[in-house]
Amino acid sequence: MATGKQIDTDILSDEIFDVLCSMCKNKGKNTEGEKYCVDCKDYFCITCVQVHGQVPLCAGHKVLDKSQVKSGTGKGLPRAPAERCDRHSHKHIDMYCQNHDNVGCSTCMAVDHRLCKDTFYIPEFIQNSSCQVASREIQTRLKEIAKTLAKQADRFKQDKQRLLKRKAEILVNIRKFRQEINDHLDKLEKTSIDEIEDKVKCLEDKIEAGFKQLQANKSRITSANDKLTSTNTNKAEVFVHVKMAEDATHVANMYIEDAKIKNTVEDIDFQPDRTILTQLEQMKALGILSEKPTKASINLFQIKGHQLYNVKVKSDKNNCHITSACCMEDGTIILADNINIKLKRLHSYNYTVTDYCDLPGKPWQVCMINNTQVAVTVPYQNEVNFISLSGKMKTSNKIKTDFKCFGLAYANNNLYISDGDTSVYMYTLSGRKLNQISKDQSGHKLFSDIYSLAVSQDATRIYVADYDNGLIVLDNNGQVITSFNDEQLKRATCCYLTEAASVLVSGYGSNNVLQFTCDGELIGEVIKADSRKANIRSVGCNQQMTKMCISRYGDDNIEVYDI
Repeated sequence: MATGKQIDTDILSDEIFDVLCSMCKNKGKNTEGEKYCVDCKDYFCITCVQVHGQVPLCAGHKVLDKSQVKSGTGKGLPRAPAERCDRHSHKHIDMYCQNHDNVGCSTCMAVDHRLCKDTFYIPEFIQNSSCQVASREIQTRLKEIAKTLAKQADRFKQDKQRLLKRKAEILVNIRKFRQEINDHLDKLEKTSIDEIEDKVKCLEDKIEAGFKQLQANKSRITSANDKLTSTNTNKAEVFVHVKMAEDATHVANMYIEDAKIKNTVEDIDFQPDRTILTQLEQMKALGILSEKPTKASINLFQIKGHQLYNVKVKSDKNNCHITSACCMEDGTIILADNINIKLKRLHSYNYTVTDYCDLPGKPWQVCMINNTQVAVTVPYQNEVNFISLSGKMKTSNKIKTDFKCFGLAYANNNLYISDGDTSVYMYTLSGRKLNQISKDQSGHKLFSDIYSLAVSQDATRIYVADYDNGLIVLDNNGQVITSFNDEQLKRATCCYLTEAASVLVSGYGSNNVLQFTCDGELIGEVIKADSRKANIRSVGCNQQMTKMCISRYGDDNIEVYDI
């Protein structure tokens, strides 16, 4: 590529410098060089240049007359460029297209610039042109670019080191998780073995008791028979022995009949729980591997401006209090108006209220289930309502809980619901409770006042906006990954997971919006506090990552920002 419009006219000198043939000079002869090889950068006499041309490695070299080479100190420099073409290695770059400001070989010009009017042979162009090549300026630019590339190379090295470090950490976690599985399997195995031992001991005791009873009956029968067969002539004593023998016979017969009814002692068997193997066979790995952006690759949202949009409708009896916003794939926004006990749908472009539905109680957080359905918590009814968006908004289903429902998120066909205090629950869409997260491994409470939830699509990250404890990030086992709680975030009221793999968190007390990575690392402050405005209550971002909306306490307007 051409690097500028200026060309060094020093190479245009017509002075010819007498030079010696390099091959003859090596032999101790002083023979004038008549020819110049651009590739070898050496002069040759008429005889030696023929030898040069017969060398296979020198085939295709560009040879010029001495008159085509400028004079100078030492060896002369060729007027024609010596650089070979990258695409056509047997050709030299000796052509220039002024229309595209490109250099190339004659083949390049024939292929790529055949329609261009201003193509020139470079030595002739230089000789006839008054422009200058700003070589120093280009060198400065090249040095700057080289520095930038060097920095980028350092970043690549750092990224590789970070990746390898992260790999090592993940492998440790995999082995740790495998050990947890092994420990649990060991417990299951021990429980099964203990059950077998207890059962066998019980049956052994039963067999031993039966054997003792048999031995007792056998002893009585033997004793009675021995007494009857003795040579005793005392009729009275014989009478006694007969009656005792009859009694022993009766007891033994009862034992035999009882033994027939009970047959033998129960046998034991073990049927393994095949569901364990079935679940393992269905699993492809011990977990889900996913790629996620690093902090360096996630840019802080830049606010370009905003507009206000009124979301109050005629039937509203109070000022709006929007506690949650849910952005759908088509750009429409669903708002939970707590005070007016409504769910409102906004147009995707002008943000006017196009539809709303009344709820059985004050809503709290709304989340998307699919393109045609959302779910919303109704705390004081202890329920989650499912709202159909097909046609006019209406309640299509609900699930009941035994606690007040506040925070709500959806991922992997499961609902994540907070009780507003100290617990996060996982439910199926049909209303079956699957899990509860409230304490860490040491038994300490994780939360105190949960206002809002968000969950990653693969359900590997749970984000909790805790009014007292800031942002808490958990893995899918309920283990704390990180937490953020300082002066920059006071009274966290809303967390919203964006399509850009970052988390927006609003602080009611700090009256701002912060942006975090998916692992809970602070990127920066998106919306700064403004003492002239009411406290920020909720935040949301459209899936196209072009708009962000926030609501403020008791405000009929939402603020829609361009990002």
